[in-house]
Amino acid sequence: MNLRRLDAYFRRLVEEGLLPGAVVLVARGGEVVFQGVYGYLDPGRGLPMREDALFRLYSMTKPWVSALALSFVEEGTLSLLDPVEKYLPEFSRLRVGREVGEGIVYEPLKRPLTVYDLLRHTAGLTYGVFFRSPVKGLYLEAGVDRFDLSREAFLERLAALPLRFQPGETFEYSLATDLLGHLLEALAGRSLAALLEERLFRPLGMKDSGFQAKDPARLAQPFPKDPETGRSLRLLPVETPPPRYAGGMGGVGTAADYLAFLEALRLGRGVLSSTMAGFMVQDHLGSLYPEALKRGPEYFPGPGYSFGLGVAVRVEPMGYSPGALGEWTWAGFGGTFFFVDPFQEITALYLAQAPNLLSVLEPEKALHSRLGARLQHAFRTLVYLDLE
Repeated sequence: MNLRRLDAYFRRLVEEGLLPGAVVLVARGGEVVFQGVYGYLDPGRGLPMREDALFRLYSMTKPWVSALALSFVEEGTLSLLDPVEKYLPEFSRLRVGREVGEGIVYEPLKRPLTVYDLLRHTAGLTYGVFFRSPVKGLYLEAGVDRFDLSREAFLERLAALPLRFQPGETFEYSLATDLLGHLLEALAGRSLAALLEERLFRPLGMKDSGFQAKDPARLAQPFPKDPETGRSLRLLPVETPPPRYAGGMGGVGTAADYLAFLEALRLGRGVLSSTMAGFMVQDHLGSLYPEALKRGPEYFPGPGYSFGLGVAVRVEPMGYSPGALGEWTWAGFGGTFFFVDPFQEITALYLAQAPNLLSVLEPEKALHSRLGARLQHAFRTLVYLDLE
């Protein structure tokens, strides 16, 4: 099937120098109906993009780890109600840092944070690099957003920081999935990389997925400088083993591998049962969603989308592009995106490399890429138009 509008759009982005390259896959009813390969694998060296290119997935690693956690829930070795401190005792001494103006008032926790809180990002944790606040400033000072910390250093520093909110109080996009990955390591006595290989990648034939580029020659590279800002771009170093397995940002994979994962969730086969897969992609914020939405850009799923257990879930017809209620979606900071419409049986994704990565040295601008926002909304719109 020729998705002509979609194809023309990506070709234009490459021709205009806004996108270094991309791989696009669209499936319907389990059949791939479109594959597009655009631009350059390495624009600096003029190497053409290839369909088996490896991409840094950043936050699209989060659904992997969420599905992995639910596989333990499904077999009865983990409960969503388990407190984090059961597996990581250093988190028994947490406090909340209630922000009052530019100051912080410390409060005891009303209850421990749980596995469920980590999965739906209601643990009260945060990121230091996105936007500014007094507690976020402490995260920046502690360096917990950095990729080069060991597992031990990451957990020690994070456990010493205050939560920004009481557990269960609000949705706050955060380091929760990183912490969840390390909790699973403690639970199973295995590395996160080994657990994902055993429970997701091998059963689904995801031979190129992991935390290290298995063939660095296939690793997609960004422009030397961001086309919007002129700033130099640096991405996660995935050519060598990482200092820790960062479940919220460290993954590498191909478009074909990620499509296999999304289809497994859509169909409830290969990783989770249909019951548990459906549970993962339903709304889990409920009454928290309207209040969280009032926080504006800090509410990362955006208008029309609540949050499930690792993915955003469409709960209202509002938003910036077409889509069905029950659609689920997520994106990666380095230029990757997917959405799944279970009712029309559409699974669509594109993987690019940093067309929109802005400097995290300016947190208030870090999520405000005009190109990144336009690309996601245009992609969803054009898929629906071309599949009419």
